[in-house]
Amino acid sequence: MTHRPFHDQRLFTPKEDMKLEHLLSQKGADIVDRWSNLILETYPHDAQRFLKKQKDPFANPVGTTLKKEIQKLYGLLLGEIDPQKLTPILDGIVRIRAVQDFNPSQAVLFVFLLKKVVREELEKEIQDHRLADELQRFESKLDEVALLAFDIYVKCKEKLYEIRAMEAKNQVSRLLKRAGLICEAPTWSSGPKENTNTESNS
Repeated sequence: MTHRPFHDQRLFTPKEDMKLEHLLSQKGADIVDRWSNLILETYPHDAQRFLKKQKDPFANPVGTTLKKEIQKLYGLLLGEIDPQKLTPILDGIVRIRAVQDFNPSQAVLFVFLLKKVVREELEKEIQDHRLADELQRFESKLDEVALLAFDIYVKCKEKLYEIRAMEAKNQVSRLLKRAGLICEAPTWSSGPKENTNTESNS
């Protein structure tokens, strides 16, 4: 009696049944790793080297946060777009880039870098399984995410401008006080002044 070899159906999925989402899930670790590296390469050369090599989360909070949030973001991108879930993750990434003075296009570039990674990592599979339409839908989803990231960037920059303006105002105020050009306004009591002198009746 001959035994047919066991085949894992997940490894022998017919071409017509293969979905882009399956491929994105199967190769997720490689895609996220390369995506993270491309994002770090948007930083200056010296910063890249530090962010990639320093593994201590306390010494390298930026690199640690970026990698953690990118992994979360990728997981959410495999399903339907949910702005409520995406916003806090995007905020964690965009806020870092806003503080570091990336311009708007540079700040949201990390979303579009995923398009490059997916096309290159899954090029053969996309052709073999005729997944061009699914790829286009996935990339349209990334465009929506980029717009959401841009809105977050604008809000972050507005908040930073407010903070910097307040800091500048306080600094000027301190300098003027130090130069004696302005002084604190006296505080006046609204109640009647009490007479502290006691008179003795003779």
